[in-house]
Amino acid sequence: MQQVKILLEESDIPEHWYNVVADMPNPPAPPLGPDGNPIGPEALAAIFPAPLIEQEVSRARWIPVPEPVREIYRQWRPSPMYRALRLEEALGTPARIYYKYEGVSAAGSHKPNTSVAQAYFNHISGVHRLATETGAGQWGSALAMAGRMFGIEIRVYMVKVSYEQKPFRRSMMETWGAEVIASPSTRTKSGRDVLERDANSPGSLGIAISEAVEEAAGRKDTNYALGSVLNHVLLHQTVIGLEAKKQFAKVDDYPDVVIACCGGGSNFGGTAFPFFADKASGRAVRLVAVEPESCPTLTRGHYAYDSGDAAGLTPLMLMYTLGRNFIPPRIHAGGLRYHGDSPLVSQLCHEGAVEAIAVPQRATFEAGLIFARTEGIIPAPETNHAIRAAIDEALACKRTGERKTIFFTLSGHGHFDMAAYDRYLSGQLEDSPYPDEAIKASLAELPKVAARSS
Repeated sequence: MQQVKILLEESDIPEHWYNVVADMPNPPAPPLGPDGNPIGPEALAAIFPAPLIEQEVSRARWIPVPEPVREIYRQWRPSPMYRALRLEEALGTPARIYYKYEGVSAAGSHKPNTSVAQAYFNHISGVHRLATETGAGQWGSALAMAGRMFGIEIRVYMVKVSYEQKPFRRSMMETWGAEVIASPSTRTKSGRDVLERDANSPGSLGIAISEAVEEAAGRKDTNYALGSVLNHVLLHQTVIGLEAKKQFAKVDDYPDVVIACCGGGSNFGGTAFPFFADKASGRAVRLVAVEPESCPTLTRGHYAYDSGDAAGLTPLMLMYTLGRNFIPPRIHAGGLRYHGDSPLVSQLCHEGAVEAIAVPQRATFEAGLIFARTEGIIPAPETNHAIRAAIDEALACKRTGERKTIFFTLSGHGHFDMAAYDRYLSGQLEDSPYPDEAIKASLAELPKVAARSS
């Protein structure tokens, strides 16, 4: 009988996070201030605690995981890895498909890997109030949970379209004690400015980030917490890939291709970066980031300096971007509706170490349904993007006869996304490719700095 679950002991939870910067062929480009000049770590001190700033700029390969963080990780980590035997059989593929299931966390996704760490470092720094944003609600739920564990008050600006589409995510956040506000809102100047231009704005992660950053910068008792994009966030998520490598060793296998959905980059970076360490040492492994065709940052954006938020309150970062004023369609993968991407993921993609593909919404739900009907788990809409790519890889192996090993991260369950599945099953879900002219219009407003490249 073939092994289905590959499990680790609690003692196998990583004692260190892996910092991909140590193995990148070129150092990351510095963030810039509004004047186009590089800024130092001190520029982040108004909204982040010192330990997270140190992690953000560190070039050390290994960063210790504090024991209080590992203690909380033990509630759901190590997360299980599965061999998708039933999916393989249904596809008739010679490929071996594995997935790591991050939906076992209390919040139902990979996001607590960093929310617990961020809450801890704020707590030991004497900060007891955090403002943040959330798209589909996974990050907001994770931070609400972590805030409760460390006695931190949480305010969440939730992208309006997801606030309306996913009311039970809002309920989760409120159950853990967080305050949830639909974004754009009238609470901040950033939100009011958007509403003045478009009273019916569906919102975006860029807008919600602006609101949260504005609040944190304007209150001495409040810091900001971000669920993706920044280096320290991806650092915390590397527990995923580090555990996965141990699990592959237990079954004497190794992936030919590593796949994860990608919005801001935390899930992809956490999954792929530990395998990039092997790639940098000469081992053959493909790293594939999958994004929606309606928000095609890595595949149709420009590699340029841009702000991480809609109002331009954050430093300028060198990344793939669709322009900070980009407003994506109302797709159900709310966690992937972001105009930019992690500077680290962007640089590795720009240099050819990472591949990126974009897939249409209906095809992702088709894949999610195939997965649910074979493996039993109903995936989140974001995760469906990775499943689509994994299935396509497996079908390619069916055509060629190759016995590749395919690995993806199932970043979260879809229990609060059943309205989206209802729309797909009833034939109401549509593809929403983003028009070239809209992307060009948004990119035309990119900041004009000397270091920009396309």
